[in-house]
Amino acid sequence: MNQQFLAAVNQICAEKNIPFESVMSAVQAALTTAYRKDFGNKEEEVEIILNETGPFATVLLIKEVVEEVENPNIEIALKEARKLKKDVEIGDEIRIDVTPLEYGRIAAQAAKQVILQRIQEAERQSLYEMFKNRENELLSAQVMRVEGETVYINIENHTVQLQHRDQIPNEKYYNGKRVKVYLDKVIHTSRGPELSISRTHPNLVVRLLEMEIPEVIEGEVEIKSIARDAGVRSKVAVWSENEKIDPIGACIGQKGVRIQSVMEELNGERVDIIEWSEDPREFIATALQPAKIAEVVIVNASEDGRVRKRAAVFVEEAERPMAIGKRGQNVRLASELTHFELDLYNLEQLPAFKEKLSELTDATRRVDDKDLRSIDDQSAIEAAEAEILAEGAGENSASADSADGGWGTLAKTVVSKLEKAGFQSLADLEGKSLEELEAIDGIGKATAAKILKELA
Repeated sequence: MNQQFLAAVNQICAEKNIPFESVMSAVQAALTTAYRKDFGNKEEEVEIILNETGPFATVLLIKEVVEEVENPNIEIALKEARKLKKDVEIGDEIRIDVTPLEYGRIAAQAAKQVILQRIQEAERQSLYEMFKNRENELLSAQVMRVEGETVYINIENHTVQLQHRDQIPNEKYYNGKRVKVYLDKVIHTSRGPELSISRTHPNLVVRLLEMEIPEVIEGEVEIKSIARDAGVRSKVAVWSENEKIDPIGACIGQKGVRIQSVMEELNGERVDIIEWSEDPREFIATALQPAKIAEVVIVNASEDGRVRKRAAVFVEEAERPMAIGKRGQNVRLASELTHFELDLYNLEQLPAFKEKLSELTDATRRVDDKDLRSIDDQSAIEAAEAEILAEGAGENSASADSADGGWGTLAKTVVSKLEKAGFQSLADLEGKSLEELEAIDGIGKATAAKILKELA
């Protein structure tokens, strides 16, 4: 076999990361197509043998030996067959050497298309086989080129697109830059398997921590949850069953060297390490650091057969901006980290909040201070929030998952009731009297007065 041809095949195998047999199979399929294009037809059964010595390839036409020929494309008469092979019998298959001296231009072009198609199919299959069992892993990659908002990167000799939505905001990508990416999943498409990779996925931070911190990968320190605002800030809750291990210290490292390596890989993104606690009140207070939290009231309510986890958080006025964070980032990440809907209130509201809860909670059971820290009566909580906020305390309330939205400083529970009644913003309530507002389902006199105050 021609050494130049073998070298070309080996180069393709190396570049495309596909097996040698797949390329040779593609060549055989191409020669079959070329022969049929110039010398045969689709009905004929053709076998291609690639020779290690002598001619590059031998083309064999396979026919069945029969007594009487009905289809000359696939059959040959016994008499004719014995001219080629003396001991042949009816029912046998005979291979006839029909190797052409050369192929025409059209046949060569068809062969080229077959080779390209087969190699592309083999490359896709290789891609799938290589990565199908590596989902949720961290991969090393190198930027090949940047076209607009799309970055093309090389992962183990495969070119993969890093979409704009999966890029860390404000991160600069250039040819040759080495990055770590998170393989979310391998997706089957009409064009074959595609790798869904990301630099913004929260699990990228988890995998980087596992890579940099031996205690994490060994299981001595467990990552309980993570919340991420890609490119800006992440919060990671860690815990260790071993009392001798400081989970936060293990993640930060001496002089912060471990966590600094992670942040550098994330383009300077800040990573806060927080100690997880099985007490949700303590965990929420810790998650809202660096703000100092005065009190947390847990609300566990059922809605449509599922548990809705909420918490009312009370802070000093001076700590409030820090608890909310820039554009609500701190409270939003804390909510995502703890899996609680968090509502922030000034500490001055706490006595009234507890008093109203005591009034609204079932009178048959005693409600002490400990009970008020974990309330399961959703209707009591909502009524307490509505009345307290309507009485004027609501100007200082904030929610982790809501902005103004055209509702001013109205409480979420009040907004929810107004939206259910068909109102989409305060503007829809313009011109309504106190009596008309009280007529809305779930709106009392105090709440109606609060709405009028917002409209003023």
